[in-house]
Amino acid sequence: MLRVLAVDDEEPALGELLYLLRADPRVRTAEGAGDAAAALRRIGRALETGPAGDDGIDVVFLDIHMPGLTGLDVARLLAGFVRPPLVVFVTAHEGFALQAFDLKAVDYVLKPVRRERLAEAVRRVHELVHATAAPAPAAAPEQIPVELGGVTRFVPVDDIAYVEAHGDYARLHTDHGSHLVRIPLSTLEERWASRGFVRIHRSHLVALARIDELRLDGGATSVRLGDTDLAVSRRHARHLRDLLMRRAGG
Repeated sequence: MLRVLAVDDEEPALGELLYLLRADPRVRTAEGAGDAAAALRRIGRALETGPAGDDGIDVVFLDIHMPGLTGLDVARLLAGFVRPPLVVFVTAHEGFALQAFDLKAVDYVLKPVRRERLAEAVRRVHELVHATAAPAPAAAPEQIPVELGGVTRFVPVDDIAYVEAHGDYARLHTDHGSHLVRIPLSTLEERWASRGFVRIHRSHLVALARIDELRLDGGATSVRLGDTDLAVSRRHARHLRDLLMRRAGG
C-alpha cells in the first residue's frame, strides 16, 4: 500500500485531497503539508531513512502555485536524488503540463479534483511502485501529457508509432488513436532520438521499431507502419536505410 504526502497551501483543498486519498484502499497513509518548506522537511526525513524506512514516502501529490517555492521547484529538487518519491501534480492550471512532462511526473490532475480522476492517478502510482519493488527495478516509462476533454493524461512514448507536424503542434499517432500536443516536431525529434525515433520527412517522425516495410518505387522511398504508408524525403532516405540495415543486422 502507498505512503502519500499531499502538499497544498490552501487548507480546504488540502483537506479534500487528503480525504479522497485516505478513502482509497491502495493508500496506507496520507500526510499533508501546507507549503513547500514543510514538504521538503518531511521528504528529507523520508530520503534519509530510504524507501523501506518507517518515514518512507512513495509519492508526493503537489500543488503548483504556492508561496515561496512552487510545486515545480520541489519536483526539480527531488529530481536530483537517486531514489526520490514519485510526483503527481494537482493544480487548477492546465498550462504547466509540458513542464510536468519534462520533470517526469506520473500524472497531472486538474482541480477541482474528481474522485474517479484521482483514483486513476493512484492506480498509475501503485503500478509503478510495485514494478520498482521487484529485485531489478525498472525505470518509469517516459510519458507525454495530452489534453482529452479538459483532462490531462499521460501517453507512454513507447505507444507512439509516428508523429506528424502541425506547425508549432504535433499529432501523436498510437494504435488506439491520435493526440494533438503543443510541442514542435523538432523538439520531439531531439528528445526522442535516443528512444529510436527518426525523422523521415519534414512532416514526420517515426519509431524505427514500428517500421514494417521500406519501399523503393521509381526513385521514391516510403515506409509502412501497420496500415499507414508514409513518404520518406530524399534528404532522409539514405540515413533511414542505413539505420534499418544496422538494426536488422543486430
